Parts: sequence; structure tokens; C-alpha cells
Amino acid sequence: MADELDLEQAAVELRSVLAALYRRIRQTKELGELTGPESSALSRLGHHGAMTAAELAKLERISPQSIGSTLQGLIAKGLVERSPDPADGRRLILTLTVAGQDMLRSRRAARTAQFGQALAGLESRDREALLAALPALSRLAREL
Repeated sequence: MADELDLEQAAVELRSVLAALYRRIRQTKELGELTGPESSALSRLGHHGAMTAAELAKLERISPQSIGSTLQGLIAKGLVERSPDPADGRRLILTLTVAGQDMLRSRRAARTAQFGQALAGLESRDREALLAALPALSRLAREL
């Protein structure tokens, strides 16, 4: 029973800390003003490569209708392009443009620098503890 309470308390604290960290990351002004959904879709396309709008919507866990307005914004900004699927001309494939790839690279570099500065501000034992926890956090992310 005590183990269950300890586990529940740990879950509450971990959720709270991760939520605060996530909010803080999202509050940071990013390069090239994008909406949250645009930023997420750009990142997914950069990570997963070319795909259809339906596949992207499924990865984003939103409806195909919702992804449409997000894609229109990215296309209008010249970050994403649509082209016919060579295997099935009825389908359109989404890919990042060179500008989209450049923006994604710049945003990732800026975010990495931000994290690096924050880590440098921590005491070495806290940095070591965070680094030691990364494999467990990665496994936790796969379990959720």
C-alpha cells in the first residue's frame, strides 16, 4: 500500500514538473513565428519525412480537416509543399521545402542552445542527475 502511495505521489510530482517544463518551453519566443500546430506539423514532417495529410493528421492525433488549415499556413509561408504521389497520382505528398528545412534546423539549434544555457546554470550534481534520468524518461515516454 505504501509503495502504491509513493508511486502515485511520484506520478503527481513528475506530471507537474513536466507540465511546467513544457509550458516554459512553449512560452519561449521561437524563431519564425508559427502557431503551435504549425510548429508541431513542421517538426513531424522533418522527423518522419514525406507523407500525406491524412498520415500527418494521424500522427498529430487531429482530424484531417484540422490539419488542412495548419498545412495552408505552412504552404503559404513557403515551408511545406504538396506534390503528386508518384505511386498514386490521386494522392498528394507533403514535404518540407528548403526554407522549411532551414527553419527547422534554426529552431532546433536555438532550442538546443537554450537548453545548454539552462543546463550550464545548474549545479553539476543536478546536471548529472538529469543526464542519468534520460534513459528512464525516454522509456516512460514510450509507455505513455
